[in-house]
Parts: sequence; C-alpha cells; structure tokens
Amino acid sequence: MSDLYGLTLEPMPNKLVNYGVTDNGIAVIELASNSAGAPLEGDEMGPNTYTHGMMRDIDEAVVKARFDDSVTAIVITGHGEKFFSAGASIQMLNSVSPGFKYNFCLHANETLSRLEQTPKIVICAINGHAVGGGLEIAMAADIRIARKNSGKVGLPEINLGVLAGTGGTARLTRLIGKAKALEMMVTGELMSFEDALNCNLLNHIWEGSAQDFRRDILDWVSAQFTLPNKAVKAVGNIKRSCQTGPEIPFEYHLALERELQAALFNSSDAKEGIAAYVERRVANFTGE
Repeated sequence: MSDLYGLTLEPMPNKLVNYGVTDNGIAVIELASNSAGAPLEGDEMGPNTYTHGMMRDIDEAVVKARFDDSVTAIVITGHGEKFFSAGASIQMLNSVSPGFKYNFCLHANETLSRLEQTPKIVICAINGHAVGGGLEIAMAADIRIARKNSGKVGLPEINLGVLAGTGGTARLTRLIGKAKALEMMVTGELMSFEDALNCNLLNHIWEGSAQDFRRDILDWVSAQFTLPNKAVKAVGNIKRSCQTGPEIPFEYHLALERELQAALFNSSDAKEGIAAYVERRVANFTGE
C-alpha cells in the first residue's frame, strides 16, 4: 500500500510485519497475522496475534529504524480495522514446550525493551482491540493513541491461568498505579478506551474511520516529530531521561538530566532554537 507521504510498506522476512519509511522520516511498523500467527493472505484481516516469528520481525524492524539516520519517529500499528493485536497466538502456545515458552517471553521482553529504549519517539496507533500481549506491545511505546469505538484494552491472561509475562505486570503497574493495575489483571476485565484514557493508559482518543485514523496519525507525527519542525536530538534525550530516570535514585536522575542537557547545549539545534526565539522566527532544525 502506498497512499500517504509516499509510504510503501514491505513485508519483513517472516511476512508477519510490514515496514516502511515515509519521505519525511516516519518509520511505520504494521503487525499483520491471522489467529494462528501466520501471514495474512489476500484481503484477510486477522487479529494480528504474535508468535516468535512476528517478534523477530518486530525486533528487526525496530533495529532497522534505530540505525536509519533519516528516521526521526516510529509509528507502530495493526493491520485492518478491528485489532491492533490480540496478543500471543494461543494456538502457538498450546503446541510448544515450556522451555520454548520461556525463551519466547524472554526474546519478546528484549524486543519491547529495545523499542522502549530506542532514542526516537514511538507512537502506538491503536486501531482496534489491544489485549494481552497486544497491550504489552502498546505499553512499550511512548505515546498511545486509540481510534474511538474501535475496541478495548486489557490483560486477560488470568483466564488462561498465567500472567502478562511480556512486561505487562511491570509496565501496567508503572503506568496506572499498583491498585488499579492489580485489579485489572486479576479480574481479567477489559477496559474501554475512555476508561483507559482516564487512568493515563492512553494519551488520546481520536474519531474517524480506520483510513482517516492512519492519515491523521501520520499528519500529527509529521507536524510534531519530524525535521525541520522538531529538535529530534532533544526529543531523544527527553525520552532517555523519562525512561531511565524513574528507575534510579532521584539525585542520579538529576545528574543524568544535567549530562543530557549539556550534550544538547553543544548541538546545532540548540543554537538554532535559541537564536530563532530571540529573533522571533520559526526554528529550522536539522537534527545536528
């Protein structure tokens, strides 16, 4: 498909993720699989469940975007209109050994940590239901935007006799607080997008069709997080401070913040931003 910003998405090696970069530097990672976690065929629109194969595709796409100097922002979304992702393929989990399941979760954790720690802003466009591992993927993004009335979010793994083991218990607790996260996970209840917005699990809910939603996401990311509109090095350093800082003592967080700021003061974009403010003009950032 190629309709917005000259965007063309190409399948990754396992054909479970589609990847492309817009002309203005937005990398798009699109999850695409059926309920068994196999590649979609024709006009099929599956729940985008993931297997180890999809996680390997996501991992490779994240690394690809990370090393691409032209990429300043990453959008991760799901194929179709009904699901962002329904999480791990239950059919796959039912057919593999406990050892495989452990390593599957370990690799998924490593992949989502890589997404979370990539020094480029990551926007999750939740175009439908994001449940189980689907919500776990979404929570590794920096900003979560959902399409109104297209689905729910939740971690219902308790109904399978397990927990959300791909960062779910850790990230949900940090995002919405221990009491609410614990209740949500032990009941297995799904949450409306509106309730998720109210407890800060979502940043925004936008109205519109699935096609409008994708276009609006790319329009917004283009205006907010691409050159020359935004000092992308500053975005990356803000992200690093916000991701790493809360996990270390406060005085160490302040020290990290000072070092990140010192690096930015030496950048061309800081000089441009300050000069533009003084001269009362729009800054023209270059990413240097």
